[in-house]
This record gives sequence, structure tokens and C-alpha cells, in this order.
Amino acid sequence: MLTQSSTNRLILHQFNSRTDLGEQAARAVSTFMRELLKQQATVHMIFAAAPSQEEFLAALVTQPDLDWSRVDAFHMDEYVGLPNDAAQRFGNFLKERIFDRVPFRSVHYLDGNAPDLVAECQRYSELLEHFPVDIVCMGIGENCHIAFNDPHVADFDDPVLVKVVDLDSACRQQQVNDGCFVQLDDVPTHALTLTVPALMQAPHVFCMVPGTHKAQAVYHTIHSPVSETYPSTILRWHEDAQLFIDRDSGSQLS
Repeated sequence: MLTQSSTNRLILHQFNSRTDLGEQAARAVSTFMRELLKQQATVHMIFAAAPSQEEFLAALVTQPDLDWSRVDAFHMDEYVGLPNDAAQRFGNFLKERIFDRVPFRSVHYLDGNAPDLVAECQRYSELLEHFPVDIVCMGIGENCHIAFNDPHVADFDDPVLVKVVDLDSACRQQQVNDGCFVQLDDVPTHALTLTVPALMQAPHVFCMVPGTHKAQAVYHTIHSPVSETYPSTILRWHEDAQLFIDRDSGSQLS
């Protein structure tokens, strides 16, 4: 680890490489999971799906002495309209990397092909209310989105837990930059997402953000005014949020 510091309430950890970041974040999350499982019967967690989470998820599934059979899992957002077997679907991403690799007590997916998306949002909202989330494992987008709360749809006081959103051009271009889609026209224009309050109501948030393409987003997260213009800045108001960055994503910080 290179440095540890705080910005408002946000704890910042910086590492030499994204591999180190993923391994250390996985250790931090697993340590906290073990502590919670000593205190309560089950732990409820939300996971993000993105290339930025690869190293973290790969390391998390190898952590020792975790009773996954007492953990309920949710995924954070999903495209609308992609075929069910599309590799780009976030549920499929997480299924391959973690949901099918450890024995969760339950796994809950958003359905971007539900015939009634409003009803699907309500269904998932009721699940989140039934299983109050303990831990969120997330990333930050190039435009500072968290989940699919892009700046034009982010609402720090959103009255709902899950909603349908249209994706801005920067968000859709990031999916091309990440190699998830060949061209911009291939990227869906709409998605289901957990809202900012749905994410921030979790008592503990771990945010993994490696890579050069995220350097400006990390800078804004740390230094810009807390507002929906830069949705990730809300992390600075959370009572227990930790941001894990590498040398590349932290390159614009002093």
C-alpha cells in the first residue's frame, strides 16, 4: 500500500497496481464479512459488474474461512433489452465471476427483459427492503456514475430504490472503451439501476477504481463539490466508505 488518507469521511487507499488493489480490497471486504457473521445470522451484499472489478472479484472468491452459505447477494444494475445469454449482461458477468463460484445462500438478479420494467423495479425494491443491505462492493464510472446513476439522472434524494434510466453518451462510450462492446451503437440506451439512496443506505461501502481511464473520475470524487454533477462525490458523506485506487487511477491526485 502506498498511502492511506481521508477526504471528509471517505477513506482512501492507494496501491501500486490494480492487482494489489484487488487483493487488498478483497482482504478488507472478507475481513469485514467475517466480523459481521460473528454478530448476525446473515450478511446481505450488493456487487457491481465491470472490468474494474475483475481483480477484486477474483481475489474475493479465494478468501479463506468465509461462510458464503450465510450471504445473500444482489447485483447492482442491468441493461434493458440485451439477450439473456449476452456476455455483456451484468448478471452474467457476476454469475461467471462470483455468483456461481461460491455457495451463496441466495442470489438475486435484475431482469432487464422483464415485460413490465416498472413492476420489475418494484419487485427488486421489495427484495432490498426484505434483505437490508450490509455491504456494497462497487466502482465508479468515467463520468463519476455509481451504478447507472449518470449525472443527468442521479438524485441524492431519490424517492425510489430501483428505477429505469437512460444512459448518457459518456457512460455508453465507456462500455466501448472497456472492450465490452465493439461500437457505440451496440451499447443499450437504457438500464435498470439501484438508485443513489439504495446504495448509500448500506452501512458499509467498498469502492474499487483502478486504471488510467478513471483518473479524472477519482480526482472529481475527491476534490469536486458534493453534487449530482459528480455522483460519486456522495461517497464523501457516507459514514463508512472506503475507496481503493491504484497508481494509475490516482495519477491526477496531488
